[in-house]
Amino acid sequence: MLSATYEGPRTVATTEYRPVPPAEGEVQIAVAFVGLCGTDLHVYHGDMAGRVSAPAVLGHEMSGVVVALGSGVSDVAVGDQVTVMPLSWDGTCPACLAGNTHICQNLDFIGVDTSGALQQRWNVPAGAVIPLPAGLGLQDAALTEPVAVAVHDVRRSGLGAGDSVVVIGAGPIGTLISLVARTEGAHVTVIELDAERRRQVEELGFDTLDAARSDLVEEITAKTGGAGADVVFEVSGSAAGAATATSYAKVRGTVVIVAIHPQPRPLDLHRVFWRELRILGARVYQRTDFERALELLTAGEIPTGLLITQVFELADVASAFEALAGGTGMKLLVDVSSAENADDAENAENAEAGA
Repeated sequence: MLSATYEGPRTVATTEYRPVPPAEGEVQIAVAFVGLCGTDLHVYHGDMAGRVSAPAVLGHEMSGVVVALGSGVSDVAVGDQVTVMPLSWDGTCPACLAGNTHICQNLDFIGVDTSGALQQRWNVPAGAVIPLPAGLGLQDAALTEPVAVAVHDVRRSGLGAGDSVVVIGAGPIGTLISLVARTEGAHVTVIELDAERRRQVEELGFDTLDAARSDLVEEITAKTGGAGADVVFEVSGSAAGAATATSYAKVRGTVVIVAIHPQPRPLDLHRVFWRELRILGARVYQRTDFERALELLTAGEIPTGLLITQVFELADVASAFEALAGGTGMKLLVDVSSAENADDAENAENAEAGA
């Protein structure tokens, strides 16, 4: 079997390994597709060395098929098509006891803190496995985790139908937040520096503004009848995005910090005070967010055909990470099942030759 292994900064290689049977309470999945995201990129660049030690198998956005069950597992069956909510909590810390297990103070983020999905056979806790609805293909289902992130962000914001929304940053998560907010009836404006990304979200039907403009506050104010936006999502991860986010919000508006900022950022606290703004953090997701994400994907509300811009074979995973680093696509997938298909073809060829 093959896996893609992070071996140090900017080094990922395809290596052979021998899978082990699932332990008690585990499910073994034949991984189909794995999405790469900004967290994977941080690891790839070596920015998370304090948390991820090489060698490590990455990947937490995925889809696949159950191929084996550990003892005590009854909620899924061999042959089920599934995705994974990659969170494992201790259930005993103050956050868990308060009902916030998804942000457990000792959270194990599967695929970052422990072995991930970029391998042909992946053993995960049965409680993390979520069956796919009928009719949802495995390639599209690989977007469930990032869509769940967006669902959680939108749900946490409390926005409603008719609300005006500003999304700062048109990367994959910013785009998904825009799409999910639109399904809730919001009017969305996206602020983005990169012209190609503006073009991509415009193709999805959103109004965009160039982040380099000096009159953005005036423009947002005019678009909202002089009030400002009901909700602002900061998804750019930039100092400028954080510094300006409060400027777009209306009196008693909400600013949601979604991006992982690598260091503390200045925030306009005078604006927070003056307009009685609400500042929220939004980190991961809960199971209800995964379930809603699957509903949206199955209903075709998320245009996966426009969002999935490149699919790489597992053997070419190094190129996938370089493309991710270069920002050349929206969502990049690795077809892990391609390695198994290649093995099957080789075995069939060998059998025919020996006949």
